[in-house]
Amino acid sequence: MKLSIVLSTHAAQFAAATFKGDFAANVAKIAALGYDGVELAIRDPRLVNADDLARVIAAYGLVVPAIGTGQAWGEEGLSFTSADPAIRRAAIERIKSHIPLAARLNAVVILGLIRGITPKGQKPEQSMTYLVEALQECSAAAAPAGVRYALEPLNRYETDLIHTVADGLDLIARVGADNFGLLLDTFHMNIEEPSVEGSIRQAAGRTFHFHVADSNRWHPGAGHLDFRAILDTLFTAGFSGFVSGEFLPQPDADTAAQRAIGHLRSLAIR
Repeated sequence: MKLSIVLSTHAAQFAAATFKGDFAANVAKIAALGYDGVELAIRDPRLVNADDLARVIAAYGLVVPAIGTGQAWGEEGLSFTSADPAIRRAAIERIKSHIPLAARLNAVVILGLIRGITPKGQKPEQSMTYLVEALQECSAAAAPAGVRYALEPLNRYETDLIHTVADGLDLIARVGADNFGLLLDTFHMNIEEPSVEGSIRQAAGRTFHFHVADSNRWHPGAGHLDFRAILDTLFTAGFSGFVSGEFLPQPDADTAAQRAIGHLRSLAIR
């Protein structure tokens, strides 16, 4: 089982970016804890030096399985479903701008809250039309570089668009791109799915990345989720990617990261 954990390259408001701050120091810490990779949260690729970033990560023997993009929504309000066409265009161009770095790192690009929410006065059907159009354009741009996008079903308290694996699979069918799939997150699945394990099996073959957080969004082992059953189902369904920790830095980032990897490794999942 290949494990990674979220690290923001810059200061961010998003609470579940487990590590923030000194990039090199955090990469060293993550490697020392025994993680195999580091999932990077990057608001704007123009804010990072790709050469320096790749050098630091390689120096500690880590890889980057995925790049998170949610800060473009949280910090700037960019959204595929905004009523403002200029904002929709900016969101599309921002997501397309991740393609070169993702191709260099062989990383999946995560699409979370960049989808936005349906604005007041706009019908959800219109939001879905905008979302499909944006995903088709981004997927087409990424395909020649071999880059994949993974949309994360999120719980109802964060967005009105795409809550479940079933919603995500319907969206995949509408987008019609082989390089567009899903990121499943145990925190959101615990809220929205009738069966976490059943939904994992339902998404077999279209799950490009996997997030773990316990039922309370703390580290695995701090809540009531059965990660042995969840991860056994995930790998039995054919998943071969990274399991990535995206959880609150509670009681602090170092302790959370250490307890997470300790709990997950203790499960003796292959």
